[in-house]
Amino acid sequence: MKRNILTVVVGAVLIVIFALLLFVFQVRQSEVAVVTTFGKPTAHPYTEPGAYFKWPWPIQKVYKFDQRVQNFEDKFSENLTADNNNLLTSVYVGWKISDAKSFFPKFAGGSVPAAQRMLESMLRSAKSAVVGRHTLAEFVNADPKELQFDEIENEIEQSVQAQLQTNSCGIELEFLGFKKIGLPEGVTQSVFARMTSERQVLISRAQYEGEAEAQKIKSAADRQAAEVVNNAVADATRIRGEGEAEAAKVLPVFQQNPELANFLLRIDALQQTLNQRSTLIFDERTPPFDLFTGIPTSAPSQSH
Repeated sequence: MKRNILTVVVGAVLIVIFALLLFVFQVRQSEVAVVTTFGKPTAHPYTEPGAYFKWPWPIQKVYKFDQRVQNFEDKFSENLTADNNNLLTSVYVGWKISDAKSFFPKFAGGSVPAAQRMLESMLRSAKSAVVGRHTLAEFVNADPKELQFDEIENEIEQSVQAQLQTNSCGIELEFLGFKKIGLPEGVTQSVFARMTSERQVLISRAQYEGEAEAQKIKSAADRQAAEVVNNAVADATRIRGEGEAEAAKVLPVFQQNPELANFLLRIDALQQTLNQRSTLIFDERTPPFDLFTGIPTSAPSQSH
């Protein structure tokens, strides 16, 4: 009896599991699901995670796609620039499914490899067209300000994005950029020569600017030095004039008694000489030290 009950329970569980497999499907966080009814997609794809009801095959069938960003790198291919130089480029691309309902019928049941092949084809044509509108100097240049990588990448991305929207692919680009840039061997020498020439122009410009700045500094220094000299000459002239004016005031007095004037001048000179404590060795015959002539000296053993 117990065996029969166990068999019934196991059978019921298996029936429930089988029913769930037939009538329920699960969508994960990173997935988007498209349900077809007799081969035609239903009104809306399932983008939210959870369990959903469906009719068993062949009435309905579920197709699931990864809605995370996928990326690839195209081949290192050669394109012609606007100034007729060959340039090797490789571009990396990140893309994702933005509309599963449009993506599903476009690529034979939602084939991701088929979508990537179409993207590679669009990328080749867009890259060739955009590179052809720019000169080699905008890709390879000694002056970083002349490089146009960001602008060129944006042009390629906009071109591919426009093709995807026109063809209703249900795909959108998330990012695009240059992976590698190279030059064919035949172009390398001419590019190096051009870069050397451009670098020489930059060096000459730097030297010219340096010489101009040096000349400006020298002119400013010369002007400042001239101002200092002129100020010194003006001060000397003023001081000389003041001295001559002062001398002119004293001159009449000195003319009245020249000997007294001469004596006072020598006393003043001697006072200036002995202004600080010092030891002098002098010739008594040399003014103003001739004032000491005739002064009696003490014995050598005595101190002064």
